[in-house]
Amino acid sequence: MSANNVKEGVAGLKQYDLKVSTIVFMIYCLVAAGAFGIEEMIPSSGPGLTIVMLVLFAVFWALPISHMVAELGSILPAEGGSYVWVKEALGEFWGFQAGWWATMSIYVTNGVYVALVVGYLSRFFDFSETEGFLIKIAMILIFTVINLMGIREVGRVSTVLSIIVLLAFSAVALVGFTNWQGNPFVPFMPEGQGLIESVGGGIAICIWMYCGYECISSVAGEIKDPQVIPKGLLIAMPLIAASYILPTMAGLASVGRWEEWATDGVDAVGYMDVFTSFLGPAFGIVFMIIAIISQCSIFNTYLASGSRGFFVLADDHLSPRILVKVSAKKGVPYVGILSLTLVTIFLAQFDFTLLVMGEVVFMIALYIILSISTIVLRKKIPLEKRVGKYSIPGGTIGLYLCCGLPFSISIIALLINGTEYFLIGLIAISTGPVLYVIVKRRYGGLHVLSPESHPINPITKLAAGDVIRISFYCVLTGLFAIAGSFFLLWYEGDWGQEYYLEEYEEGLISSFETMIAVLQYGGAVLMLVGLICYIIGKRIDKPSTVLSLQESA
Repeated sequence: MSANNVKEGVAGLKQYDLKVSTIVFMIYCLVAAGAFGIEEMIPSSGPGLTIVMLVLFAVFWALPISHMVAELGSILPAEGGSYVWVKEALGEFWGFQAGWWATMSIYVTNGVYVALVVGYLSRFFDFSETEGFLIKIAMILIFTVINLMGIREVGRVSTVLSIIVLLAFSAVALVGFTNWQGNPFVPFMPEGQGLIESVGGGIAICIWMYCGYECISSVAGEIKDPQVIPKGLLIAMPLIAASYILPTMAGLASVGRWEEWATDGVDAVGYMDVFTSFLGPAFGIVFMIIAIISQCSIFNTYLASGSRGFFVLADDHLSPRILVKVSAKKGVPYVGILSLTLVTIFLAQFDFTLLVMGEVVFMIALYIILSISTIVLRKKIPLEKRVGKYSIPGGTIGLYLCCGLPFSISIIALLINGTEYFLIGLIAISTGPVLYVIVKRRYGGLHVLSPESHPINPITKLAAGDVIRISFYCVLTGLFAIAGSFFLLWYEGDWGQEYYLEEYEEGLISSFETMIAVLQYGGAVLMLVGLICYIIGKRIDKPSTVLSLQESA
Protein backbone atom coordinates (compact mmCIF):
# COMPACT_ATOMS: atom_id res chain seq x y z
CA MET A 1 0.00 0.00 0.00
CA SER A 2 1.45 3.32 -1.01
CA ALA A 3 2.00 6.21 1.31
CA ASN A 4 -0.78 8.09 -0.46
CA ASN A 5 -3.29 5.59 0.89
CA VAL A 6 -2.27 6.20 4.50
CA LYS A 7 -3.00 9.27 6.60
CA GLU A 8 -2.88 10.18 10.25
CA GLY A 9 -6.03 9.39 12.23
CA VAL A 10 -7.26 10.15 15.74
CA ALA A 11 -4.48 10.77 18.28
CA GLY A 12 -1.78 9.54 15.90
CA LEU A 13 -3.58 6.47 14.58
CA LYS A 14 -2.95 5.72 10.92
CA GLN A 15 -5.78 5.24 8.44
CA TYR A 16 -5.85 2.79 5.54
CA ASP A 17 -7.99 2.05 2.51
CA LEU A 18 -9.78 -1.24 3.26
CA LYS A 19 -12.09 -2.95 0.79
CA VAL A 20 -15.61 -4.16 1.61
CA SER A 21 -14.39 -7.75 1.25
CA THR A 22 -11.73 -7.15 3.92
CA ILE A 23 -14.39 -5.75 6.27
CA VAL A 24 -16.64 -8.76 5.59
CA PHE A 25 -13.87 -11.16 6.55
CA MET A 26 -12.93 -9.13 9.62
CA ILE A 27 -16.58 -9.18 10.76
CA TYR A 28 -16.74 -12.91 10.04
CA CYS A 29 -13.72 -13.40 12.31
CA LEU A 30 -15.14 -11.13 15.02
CA VAL A 31 -18.51 -12.89 15.12
CA ALA A 32 -17.95 -16.45 13.94
CA ALA A 33 -14.86 -17.93 12.26
CA GLY A 34 -16.73 -21.20 12.02
CA ALA A 35 -19.42 -22.90 14.08
CA PHE A 36 -17.11 -23.85 16.94
CA GLY A 37 -18.86 -23.49 20.30
CA ILE A 38 -22.29 -24.64 19.11
CA GLU A 39 -21.30 -28.17 20.20
CA GLU A 40 -22.03 -27.15 23.81
CA MET A 41 -25.63 -26.15 22.93
CA ILE A 42 -26.66 -29.49 21.43
CA PRO A 43 -26.74 -31.72 24.56
CA SER A 44 -28.13 -28.86 26.70
CA SER A 45 -30.95 -27.73 24.42
CA GLY A 46 -31.42 -30.76 22.17
CA PRO A 47 -30.50 -31.08 18.48
CA GLY A 48 -33.83 -29.89 17.07
CA LEU A 49 -34.13 -26.87 19.34
CA THR A 50 -30.47 -25.96 18.72
CA ILE A 51 -31.06 -25.71 14.97
CA VAL A 52 -34.29 -23.77 15.47
CA MET A 53 -32.54 -21.36 17.87
CA LEU A 54 -29.72 -20.81 15.37
CA VAL A 55 -32.30 -19.86 12.73
CA LEU A 56 -34.46 -17.70 15.00
CA PHE A 57 -31.54 -15.84 16.52
CA ALA A 58 -30.20 -15.10 13.05
CA VAL A 59 -33.52 -13.46 12.13
CA PHE A 60 -34.61 -11.86 15.41
CA TRP A 61 -31.24 -11.11 17.02
CA ALA A 62 -28.34 -10.93 14.55
CA LEU A 63 -30.24 -9.24 11.70
CA PRO A 64 -31.63 -6.37 13.83
CA ILE A 65 -28.26 -5.84 15.52
CA SER A 66 -26.41 -5.73 12.21
CA HIS A 67 -28.92 -3.13 10.95
CA MET A 68 -28.53 -1.08 14.15
CA VAL A 69 -24.74 -1.17 13.97
CA ALA A 70 -24.82 -0.34 10.25
CA GLU A 71 -26.94 2.77 10.90
CA LEU A 72 -24.93 3.93 13.91
CA GLY A 73 -21.63 3.28 12.16
CA SER A 74 -22.78 5.14 9.07
CA ILE A 75 -23.84 8.35 10.82
CA LEU A 76 -21.08 8.31 13.47
CA PRO A 77 -18.06 6.50 12.00
CA ALA A 78 -15.48 6.95 14.73
CA GLU A 79 -12.84 5.01 16.63
CA GLY A 80 -14.50 3.52 19.69
CA GLY A 81 -17.84 2.71 18.06
CA SER A 82 -20.27 1.81 20.86
CA TYR A 83 -18.79 4.32 23.30
CA VAL A 84 -19.04 7.17 20.78
CA TRP A 85 -22.60 6.29 19.74
CA VAL A 86 -23.97 6.09 23.29
CA LYS A 87 -22.02 9.19 24.37
CA GLU A 88 -23.58 11.15 21.51
CA ALA A 89 -27.06 9.83 22.30
CA LEU A 90 -27.17 9.76 26.09
CA GLY A 91 -24.14 11.67 27.34
CA GLU A 92 -20.79 10.99 28.98
CA PHE A 93 -22.00 8.84 31.89
CA TRP A 94 -23.88 6.31 29.75
CA GLY A 95 -21.21 6.48 27.06
CA PHE A 96 -18.66 5.34 29.63
CA GLN A 97 -20.94 2.43 30.63
CA ALA A 98 -21.16 1.31 27.01
CA GLY A 99 -17.41 1.66 26.51
CA TRP A 100 -16.67 -0.25 29.71
CA TRP A 101 -19.14 -3.08 28.96
CA ALA A 102 -17.98 -3.44 25.35
CA THR A 103 -14.30 -3.48 26.27
CA MET A 104 -14.71 -5.86 29.20
CA SER A 105 -16.70 -8.28 27.06
CA ILE A 106 -13.76 -8.48 24.66
CA TYR A 107 -11.23 -8.80 27.47
CA VAL A 108 -13.23 -11.74 28.86
CA THR A 109 -14.03 -13.42 25.58
CA ASN A 110 -10.47 -13.36 24.27
CA GLY A 111 -9.65 -16.00 26.86
CA VAL A 112 -12.37 -18.21 25.33
CA TYR A 113 -10.66 -18.52 21.97
CA VAL A 114 -7.28 -19.33 23.42
CA ALA A 115 -8.86 -21.92 25.72
CA LEU A 116 -10.71 -23.48 22.77
CA VAL A 117 -7.47 -24.03 20.85
CA VAL A 118 -6.08 -26.18 23.65
CA GLY A 119 -9.49 -27.82 24.04
CA TYR A 120 -9.49 -29.00 20.42
CA LEU A 121 -5.87 -30.13 20.63
CA SER A 122 -6.73 -32.17 23.74
CA ARG A 123 -8.84 -34.45 21.56
CA PHE A 124 -5.61 -35.74 20.02
CA PHE A 125 -2.97 -35.06 22.64
CA ASP A 126 -2.91 -35.53 26.40
CA PHE A 127 -1.37 -32.24 27.53
CA SER A 128 -0.09 -31.50 30.99
CA GLU A 129 -1.15 -28.17 32.51
CA THR A 130 2.27 -26.71 31.77
CA GLU A 131 2.21 -27.81 28.12
CA GLY A 132 -1.30 -26.41 27.64
CA PHE A 133 -0.24 -23.11 29.20
CA LEU A 134 2.80 -22.84 26.91
CA ILE A 135 0.62 -23.42 23.82
CA LYS A 136 -1.68 -20.61 24.94
CA ILE A 137 1.25 -18.28 25.52
CA ALA A 138 2.66 -19.02 22.05
CA MET A 139 -0.69 -18.30 20.35
CA ILE A 140 -1.15 -15.05 22.28
CA LEU A 141 2.34 -13.79 21.48
CA ILE A 142 2.13 -14.55 17.74
CA PHE A 143 -1.04 -12.51 17.26
CA THR A 144 0.13 -9.76 19.56
CA VAL A 145 3.03 -9.22 17.16
CA ILE A 146 0.63 -9.15 14.16
CA ASN A 147 -1.54 -6.54 15.89
CA LEU A 148 1.45 -4.40 16.73
CA MET A 149 2.15 -4.25 12.97
CA GLY A 150 -1.15 -2.42 12.30
CA ILE A 151 -4.82 -2.82 11.30
CA ARG A 152 -3.93 -3.48 7.65
CA GLU A 153 -1.98 -6.59 8.62
CA VAL A 154 -4.82 -7.69 10.91
CA GLY A 155 -7.22 -7.40 7.94
CA ARG A 156 -4.95 -9.38 5.65
CA VAL A 157 -4.54 -12.22 8.14
CA SER A 158 -8.29 -12.23 8.83
CA THR A 159 -9.05 -12.54 5.10
CA VAL A 160 -6.78 -15.54 4.60
CA LEU A 161 -7.94 -17.33 7.75
CA SER A 162 -11.63 -16.66 7.05
CA ILE A 163 -11.43 -18.18 3.58
CA ILE A 164 -9.79 -21.33 4.98
CA VAL A 165 -12.45 -21.70 7.71
CA LEU A 166 -15.38 -21.05 5.32
CA LEU A 167 -14.09 -23.68 2.89
CA ALA A 168 -13.70 -26.19 5.73
CA PHE A 169 -17.26 -25.72 7.01
CA SER A 170 -18.63 -25.80 3.48
CA ALA A 171 -16.93 -29.19 3.17
CA VAL A 172 -18.48 -30.31 6.49
CA ALA A 173 -21.94 -29.41 5.17
CA LEU A 174 -21.31 -31.16 1.85
CA VAL A 175 -19.93 -34.37 3.37
CA GLY A 176 -22.62 -34.42 6.08
CA PHE A 177 -25.56 -33.93 3.74
CA THR A 178 -24.28 -36.52 1.27
CA ASN A 179 -24.07 -39.03 4.15
CA TRP A 180 -27.49 -38.27 5.67
CA GLN A 181 -28.45 -41.03 8.11
CA GLY A 182 -31.05 -39.56 10.44
CA ASN A 183 -33.35 -36.65 11.22
CA PRO A 184 -31.19 -33.83 12.71
CA PHE A 185 -34.24 -32.43 14.54
CA VAL A 186 -34.83 -35.60 16.60
CA PRO A 187 -35.10 -35.40 19.53
CA PHE A 188 -36.23 -31.81 19.56
CA MET A 189 -35.34 -31.36 23.25
CA PRO A 190 -33.66 -33.60 25.85
CA GLU A 191 -36.11 -36.00 27.45
CA GLY A 192 -37.66 -34.67 30.64
CA GLN A 193 -36.79 -31.00 29.96
CA GLY A 194 -39.35 -28.27 29.37
CA LEU A 195 -39.06 -25.62 26.67
CA ILE A 196 -37.92 -22.77 28.95
CA GLU A 197 -35.29 -24.96 30.62
CA SER A 198 -34.02 -26.18 27.23
CA VAL A 199 -33.84 -22.66 25.81
CA GLY A 200 -32.09 -21.49 28.98
CA GLY A 201 -29.50 -24.24 28.56
CA GLY A 202 -28.30 -22.85 25.24
CA ILE A 203 -29.38 -19.23 24.98
CA ALA A 204 -26.14 -17.76 26.37
CA ILE A 205 -24.02 -19.66 23.85
CA CYS A 206 -26.44 -18.85 21.02
CA ILE A 207 -26.26 -15.14 21.84
CA TRP A 208 -22.48 -15.43 22.07
CA MET A 209 -22.33 -17.09 18.65
CA TYR A 210 -24.11 -14.08 17.13
CA CYS A 211 -22.26 -11.39 19.13
CA GLY A 212 -19.55 -9.11 17.82
CA TYR A 213 -21.08 -7.13 14.94
CA GLU A 214 -20.47 -3.85 16.76
CA CYS A 215 -16.78 -4.66 17.41
CA ILE A 216 -15.72 -3.71 13.87
CA SER A 217 -16.71 -0.11 14.68
CA SER A 218 -13.95 0.07 17.30
CA VAL A 219 -11.40 0.45 14.49
CA ALA A 220 -13.48 2.81 12.32
CA GLY A 221 -11.05 5.65 12.98
CA GLU A 222 -8.32 3.67 11.21
CA ILE A 223 -10.37 3.08 8.05
CA LYS A 224 -10.14 5.82 5.43
CA ASP A 225 -13.72 5.29 4.19
CA PRO A 226 -15.71 3.96 7.19
CA GLN A 227 -18.86 3.69 5.02
CA VAL A 228 -17.50 0.31 3.90
CA ILE A 229 -18.43 -1.00 7.37
CA PRO A 230 -22.26 -0.87 6.91
CA LYS A 231 -21.87 -2.60 3.53
CA GLY A 232 -19.69 -5.29 5.05
CA LEU A 233 -22.14 -5.87 7.91
CA LEU A 234 -25.07 -6.62 5.63
CA ILE A 235 -23.01 -9.13 3.64
CA ALA A 236 -21.39 -10.82 6.63
CA MET A 237 -24.58 -11.46 8.62
CA PRO A 238 -26.25 -14.06 6.30
CA LEU A 239 -22.85 -15.61 5.60
CA ILE A 240 -22.35 -16.17 9.33
CA ALA A 241 -25.85 -17.62 9.82
CA ALA A 242 -25.34 -20.09 6.96
CA SER A 243 -21.94 -21.15 8.33
CA TYR A 244 -23.69 -22.08 11.61
CA ILE A 245 -26.94 -23.67 10.48
CA LEU A 246 -25.88 -25.83 7.52
CA PRO A 247 -22.84 -27.59 9.07
CA THR A 248 -24.77 -28.20 12.31
CA MET A 249 -27.68 -29.81 10.47
CA ALA A 250 -25.30 -31.84 8.31
CA GLY A 251 -23.28 -33.01 11.32
CA LEU A 252 -26.32 -34.12 13.30
CA ALA A 253 -27.89 -35.79 10.27
CA SER A 254 -24.75 -37.78 9.45
CA VAL A 255 -22.89 -38.43 12.70
CA GLY A 256 -25.73 -38.15 15.23
CA ARG A 257 -24.77 -38.96 18.86
CA TRP A 258 -26.16 -35.61 19.96
CA GLU A 259 -25.66 -36.30 23.69
CA GLU A 260 -21.87 -36.53 23.19
CA TRP A 261 -21.27 -33.26 21.32
CA ALA A 262 -18.80 -30.98 23.18
CA THR A 263 -15.90 -28.59 22.56
CA ASP A 264 -13.21 -30.63 24.33
CA GLY A 265 -12.34 -34.09 25.60
CA VAL A 266 -11.01 -37.22 23.91
CA ASP A 267 -14.49 -38.75 23.53
CA ALA A 268 -16.26 -35.54 22.48
CA VAL A 269 -18.21 -35.46 19.21
CA GLY A 270 -18.12 -32.44 16.91
CA TYR A 271 -17.83 -31.18 13.36
CA MET A 272 -14.48 -32.92 12.95
CA ASP A 273 -16.23 -36.29 13.28
CA VAL A 274 -18.01 -35.68 9.99
CA PHE A 275 -14.59 -35.89 8.33
CA THR A 276 -13.18 -38.73 10.42
CA SER A 277 -16.34 -40.86 10.02
CA PHE A 278 -16.70 -40.58 6.25
CA LEU A 279 -13.31 -39.47 4.90
CA GLY A 280 -10.86 -41.01 7.36
CA PRO A 281 -8.69 -39.98 10.34
CA ALA A 282 -6.28 -37.96 8.20
CA PHE A 283 -9.05 -35.51 7.31
CA GLY A 284 -9.87 -35.23 11.00
CA ILE A 285 -6.35 -34.01 11.67
CA VAL A 286 -6.72 -31.44 8.88
CA PHE A 287 -9.96 -30.22 10.42
CA MET A 288 -8.35 -29.99 13.84
CA ILE A 289 -5.76 -27.67 12.33
CA ILE A 290 -8.57 -25.58 10.82
CA ALA A 291 -10.28 -25.46 14.22
CA ILE A 292 -7.11 -23.97 15.63
CA ILE A 293 -6.92 -21.51 12.72
CA SER A 294 -10.51 -20.49 13.45
CA GLN A 295 -9.86 -19.58 17.06
CA CYS A 296 -6.65 -17.80 16.06
CA SER A 297 -8.53 -15.70 13.51
CA ILE A 298 -11.09 -14.57 16.09
CA PHE A 299 -8.42 -13.86 18.66
CA ASN A 300 -6.50 -11.82 16.09
CA THR A 301 -9.42 -9.51 15.28
CA TYR A 302 -10.65 -9.22 18.87
CA LEU A 303 -7.18 -8.21 19.97
CA ALA A 304 -7.44 -5.35 17.47
CA SER A 305 -10.96 -4.36 18.49
CA GLY A 306 -10.56 -4.71 22.26
CA SER A 307 -7.30 -2.81 22.45
CA ARG A 308 -9.05 0.30 21.08
CA GLY A 309 -11.67 0.35 23.87
CA PHE A 310 -9.60 1.89 26.62
CA PHE A 311 -7.69 3.89 24.01
CA VAL A 312 -10.73 6.03 23.14
CA LEU A 313 -11.70 6.35 26.80
CA ALA A 314 -8.19 7.54 27.58
CA ASP A 315 -8.40 9.99 24.67
CA ASP A 316 -11.48 11.47 26.39
CA HIS A 317 -9.73 11.52 29.79
CA LEU A 318 -11.84 8.66 31.16
CA SER A 319 -9.05 6.15 31.74
CA PRO A 320 -5.30 6.33 32.42
CA ARG A 321 -3.57 8.48 29.81
CA ILE A 322 -0.87 5.87 29.25
CA LEU A 323 -3.46 3.86 27.29
CA VAL A 324 -3.62 6.55 24.59
CA LYS A 325 0.02 6.02 23.64
CA VAL A 326 0.51 5.17 19.96
CA SER A 327 3.64 3.76 18.35
CA ALA A 328 5.34 6.40 16.21
CA LYS A 329 6.16 4.07 13.31
CA LYS A 330 3.08 1.85 12.99
CA GLY A 331 0.47 4.17 14.52
CA VAL A 332 -1.14 1.49 16.73
CA PRO A 333 -2.19 1.78 20.42
CA TYR A 334 0.51 -0.58 21.63
CA VAL A 335 -0.17 -0.13 25.36
CA GLY A 336 -3.80 -1.20 24.86
CA ILE A 337 -2.71 -4.22 22.83
CA LEU A 338 -0.17 -5.31 25.43
CA SER A 339 -2.62 -4.83 28.31
CA LEU A 340 -5.17 -7.03 26.55
CA THR A 341 -2.45 -9.61 25.93
CA LEU A 342 -1.63 -9.81 29.64
CA VAL A 343 -5.29 -10.11 30.68
CA THR A 344 -5.83 -12.84 28.09
CA ILE A 345 -2.92 -14.87 29.46
CA PHE A 346 -4.68 -14.84 32.84
CA LEU A 347 -8.26 -15.47 31.66
CA ALA A 348 -7.31 -18.26 29.22
CA GLN A 349 -6.89 -20.56 32.23
CA PHE A 350 -10.63 -20.56 32.97
CA ASP A 351 -13.40 -22.88 31.74
CA PHE A 352 -15.00 -22.25 28.30
CA THR A 353 -18.61 -22.07 29.53
CA LEU A 354 -17.73 -19.83 32.48
CA LEU A 355 -15.94 -17.35 30.20
CA VAL A 356 -18.83 -17.33 27.71
CA MET A 357 -21.35 -16.62 30.46
CA GLY A 358 -19.19 -13.79 31.78
CA GLU A 359 -18.82 -12.21 28.36
CA VAL A 360 -22.50 -12.54 27.47
CA VAL A 361 -23.55 -10.54 30.54
CA PHE A 362 -21.57 -7.49 29.37
CA MET A 363 -22.75 -7.91 25.78
CA ILE A 364 -26.41 -8.11 26.81
CA ALA A 365 -26.09 -4.88 28.80
CA LEU A 366 -24.40 -3.27 25.80
CA TYR A 367 -27.15 -4.29 23.35
CA ILE A 368 -29.82 -2.91 25.69
CA ILE A 369 -28.19 0.52 25.76
CA LEU A 370 -27.38 0.44 22.02
CA SER A 371 -31.06 -0.22 21.26
CA ILE A 372 -32.08 2.84 23.24
CA SER A 373 -29.30 4.97 21.72
CA THR A 374 -30.30 4.08 18.17
CA ILE A 375 -33.81 5.43 18.76
CA VAL A 376 -32.50 8.57 20.49
CA LEU A 377 -30.05 9.30 17.66
CA ARG A 378 -32.77 8.88 15.04
CA LYS A 379 -34.51 11.82 16.76
CA LYS A 380 -31.33 13.83 17.23
CA ILE A 381 -30.17 13.27 13.65
CA PRO A 382 -33.35 12.87 11.54
CA LEU A 383 -33.34 10.98 8.23
CA GLU A 384 -33.39 14.18 6.16
CA LYS A 385 -29.97 15.07 7.59
CA ARG A 386 -28.49 11.68 6.65
CA VAL A 387 -28.15 11.99 2.91
CA GLY A 388 -25.90 9.24 1.61
CA LYS A 389 -25.87 7.42 4.97
CA TYR A 390 -27.32 4.00 5.72
CA SER A 391 -30.53 3.86 7.76
CA ILE A 392 -32.57 0.93 9.07
CA PRO A 393 -35.23 0.18 6.41
CA GLY A 394 -38.95 0.28 7.15
CA GLY A 395 -39.22 3.77 8.62
CA THR A 396 -40.35 4.11 12.23
CA ILE A 397 -41.76 0.56 12.35
CA GLY A 398 -38.48 -0.89 11.10
CA LEU A 399 -36.54 1.20 13.62
CA TYR A 400 -38.59 0.02 16.60
CA LEU A 401 -38.53 -3.60 15.44
CA CYS A 402 -34.75 -3.62 15.01
CA CYS A 403 -34.24 -1.98 18.40
CA GLY A 404 -37.06 -3.69 20.27
CA LEU A 405 -36.14 -7.28 19.40
CA PRO A 406 -32.54 -7.23 20.75
CA PHE A 407 -33.75 -5.23 23.77
CA SER A 408 -36.45 -7.79 24.63
CA ILE A 409 -34.26 -10.83 23.97
CA SER A 410 -31.51 -9.34 26.13
CA ILE A 411 -33.88 -8.94 29.09
CA ILE A 412 -35.16 -12.51 28.68
CA ALA A 413 -31.63 -13.90 28.35
CA LEU A 414 -30.52 -12.20 31.57
CA LEU A 415 -33.39 -13.86 33.42
CA ILE A 416 -33.27 -17.43 32.10
CA ASN A 417 -29.49 -17.96 32.12
CA GLY A 418 -29.75 -18.97 35.76
CA THR A 419 -29.86 -17.27 39.15
CA GLU A 420 -26.08 -17.31 39.62
CA TYR A 421 -25.45 -15.57 36.31
CA PHE A 422 -28.26 -13.08 36.90
CA LEU A 423 -26.78 -12.14 40.27
CA ILE A 424 -23.15 -12.10 39.12
CA GLY A 425 -24.21 -10.27 35.95
CA LEU A 426 -25.89 -7.42 37.86
CA ILE A 427 -22.79 -7.10 40.04
CA ALA A 428 -20.49 -7.16 37.00
CA ILE A 429 -22.28 -4.46 35.01
CA SER A 430 -22.62 -2.33 38.15
CA THR A 431 -18.85 -1.92 38.17
CA GLY A 432 -19.43 0.64 35.41
CA PRO A 433 -20.97 3.44 37.53
CA VAL A 434 -18.44 2.85 40.33
CA LEU A 435 -15.50 3.10 37.94
CA TYR A 436 -17.00 6.12 36.22
CA VAL A 437 -17.05 8.06 39.50
CA ILE A 438 -13.41 7.11 40.12
CA VAL A 439 -12.05 7.97 36.65
CA LYS A 440 -14.19 11.08 36.26
CA ARG A 441 -12.89 12.51 39.53
CA ARG A 442 -9.33 11.38 38.77
CA TYR A 443 -8.96 12.34 35.09
CA GLY A 444 -11.72 14.89 34.50
CA GLY A 445 -13.38 13.34 31.45
CA LEU A 446 -14.81 15.54 28.71
CA HIS A 447 -14.60 18.61 30.97
CA VAL A 448 -10.84 18.66 30.30
CA LEU A 449 -11.46 18.90 26.55
CA SER A 450 -14.34 21.37 26.66
CA PRO A 451 -15.14 22.99 30.05
CA GLU A 452 -17.97 25.10 28.66
CA SER A 453 -19.77 22.25 26.87
CA HIS A 454 -19.23 19.81 29.73
CA PRO A 455 -19.50 21.72 33.01
CA ILE A 456 -18.46 20.00 36.22
CA ASN A 457 -20.02 20.22 39.68
CA PRO A 458 -17.34 21.59 42.06
CA ILE A 459 -18.84 19.62 44.97
CA THR A 460 -19.02 16.16 43.41
CA LYS A 461 -16.27 16.64 40.78
CA LEU A 462 -18.66 14.87 38.40
CA ALA A 463 -20.42 16.20 35.33
CA ALA A 464 -23.49 18.31 35.92
CA GLY A 465 -26.46 15.94 36.26
CA ASP A 466 -24.39 12.82 37.00
CA VAL A 467 -25.85 12.39 40.47
CA ILE A 468 -29.33 12.20 38.93
CA ARG A 469 -28.07 9.72 36.30
CA ILE A 470 -26.55 7.53 38.99
CA SER A 471 -29.84 7.64 40.89
CA PHE A 472 -31.73 6.42 37.82
CA TYR A 473 -29.21 3.61 37.36
CA CYS A 474 -29.60 2.49 40.99
CA VAL A 475 -33.41 2.60 40.94
CA LEU A 476 -33.70 0.74 37.61
CA THR A 477 -31.15 -1.91 38.60
CA GLY A 478 -32.79 -2.36 42.00
CA LEU A 479 -36.22 -2.80 40.45
CA PHE A 480 -34.84 -5.28 37.93
CA ALA A 481 -33.10 -7.27 40.69
CA ILE A 482 -36.30 -7.55 42.75
CA ALA A 483 -38.52 -8.38 39.75
CA GLY A 484 -35.94 -10.91 38.57
CA SER A 485 -35.83 -12.61 41.96
CA PHE A 486 -39.57 -13.32 41.84
CA PHE A 487 -39.31 -14.65 38.28
CA LEU A 488 -36.41 -16.91 39.29
CA LEU A 489 -38.35 -18.18 42.29
CA TRP A 490 -41.00 -19.37 39.85
CA TYR A 491 -38.52 -20.50 37.20
CA GLU A 492 -36.05 -22.42 39.40
CA GLY A 493 -37.90 -22.71 42.69
CA ASP A 494 -38.68 -26.43 42.37
CA TRP A 495 -35.12 -27.54 41.78
CA GLY A 496 -32.83 -24.56 42.37
CA GLN A 497 -31.75 -25.30 45.94
CA GLU A 498 -30.68 -28.87 45.16
CA TYR A 499 -29.04 -27.97 41.83
CA TYR A 500 -26.84 -25.11 43.08
CA LEU A 501 -25.73 -27.03 46.16
CA GLU A 502 -24.70 -29.96 43.98
CA GLU A 503 -23.10 -27.78 41.27
CA TYR A 504 -21.08 -25.39 43.46
CA GLU A 505 -20.91 -27.23 46.83
CA GLU A 506 -19.97 -24.12 48.83
CA GLY A 507 -19.96 -20.35 48.67
CA LEU A 508 -22.60 -17.69 48.00
CA ILE A 509 -23.89 -19.16 44.74
CA SER A 510 -24.25 -22.67 46.19
CA SER A 511 -27.44 -21.60 47.97
CA PHE A 512 -30.45 -20.71 45.83
CA GLU A 513 -32.26 -19.16 48.79
CA THR A 514 -29.26 -16.98 49.67
CA MET A 515 -28.94 -15.69 46.09
CA ILE A 516 -32.64 -14.82 45.99
CA ALA A 517 -32.30 -13.00 49.32
CA VAL A 518 -29.28 -11.06 48.04
CA LEU A 519 -31.23 -10.03 44.94
CA GLN A 520 -34.24 -8.87 46.96
CA TYR A 521 -32.43 -7.08 49.80
CA GLY A 522 -29.70 -5.81 47.49
CA GLY A 523 -32.34 -4.51 45.09
CA ALA A 524 -34.11 -2.72 47.93
CA VAL A 525 -30.84 -1.13 49.07
CA LEU A 526 -30.05 -0.01 45.51
CA MET A 527 -33.47 1.61 45.19
CA LEU A 528 -32.96 3.40 48.52
CA VAL A 529 -29.52 4.62 47.41
CA GLY A 530 -31.05 5.75 44.13
CA LEU A 531 -33.78 7.68 45.95
CA ILE A 532 -31.24 9.40 48.21
CA CYS A 533 -29.05 10.28 45.20
CA TYR A 534 -32.08 11.71 43.43
CA ILE A 535 -32.97 13.94 46.39
CA ILE A 536 -29.37 15.11 46.72
CA GLY A 537 -29.04 15.59 42.97
CA LYS A 538 -32.14 17.76 42.76
CA ARG A 539 -30.61 20.06 45.38
CA ILE A 540 -27.00 20.34 44.21
CA ASP A 541 -26.97 19.16 40.60
CA LYS A 542 -29.42 21.45 38.82
CA PRO A 543 -27.83 23.53 36.01
CA SER A 544 -28.45 26.81 37.85
CA THR A 545 -26.97 25.43 41.09
CA VAL A 546 -23.90 24.08 39.28
CA LEU A 547 -23.39 27.43 37.54
CA SER A 548 -23.53 29.36 40.82
CA LEU A 549 -21.16 26.87 42.46
CA GLN A 550 -18.69 27.28 39.59
CA GLU A 551 -18.85 31.07 39.85
CA SER A 552 -18.26 30.99 43.61
CA ALA A 553 -15.43 28.47 43.17
